[in-house]
Amino acid sequence: MAADGVRGTSSEDGVNDGDGEDREVGVGPWKGPRPTDDHYDPVLLEHGDRRNVVDRYRYWRLDAIVADLDARRHPFHVAIENWAHDLNIGSVVRTANAFLAAEVHIVGRRRWNRRGAMVTDRYQHIRHHPTVEEFAGWASDAGLPVIGIDNLPGSVPLEGYPLPRECVLVFGQEGAWLSDAVRAVARETLSIAQFGSTRSINAGAAAAIAMHAWIAQHAAGEPAIDAARGPDVPRLPL
Repeated sequence: MAADGVRGTSSEDGVNDGDGEDREVGVGPWKGPRPTDDHYDPVLLEHGDRRNVVDRYRYWRLDAIVADLDARRHPFHVAIENWAHDLNIGSVVRTANAFLAAEVHIVGRRRWNRRGAMVTDRYQHIRHHPTVEEFAGWASDAGLPVIGIDNLPGSVPLEGYPLPRECVLVFGQEGAWLSDAVRAVARETLSIAQFGSTRSINAGAAAAIAMHAWIAQHAAGEPAIDAARGPDVPRLPL
């Protein structure tokens, strides 16, 4: 949840997957006898469910989905600095939802562009910290080591680094790099190997790589829920 107790919200409905194509997704009205379990939403059963959710959660109430996610969330957190209304934050939130992060922390400005989140902020706990100092204090109180992710001098390669099971992965503002204030409180700053001509990848892509590195180390054997494999399909060790 946000620091003021309000969950992130968005006015958008998931009518497509964000690839620019206007195609209908989801399912129509329920056919046959209506289920009576508490987690089903009568309105969605009546009119259909076009939200950006996996099939496991079709027709479920929002609060029921969040409760089910909360029972399975991973113990890693994600934080991103937001000093100039970074457009990557929505993408980071969407990826954090996909990998079931405990929380996303916005450090700096409270307002952020939710478009890239594709409404996943409704299902993700989001906490705001106005300053790095406040964020660092929270992490210290929670007993969570801060791990910075940025390709800066002195960074340690992410590849092969033993990420703590409980930690906060922190990403800098797009174009401004990870701030000195965050690097000062980070246990380590990790870099992502690159082999082309570009100086950097964007914060959204870096966050996805780092989060999946955590998944590969700590959750590779857990049942996964995704559109390709369906619900609760065991993953092979990576």
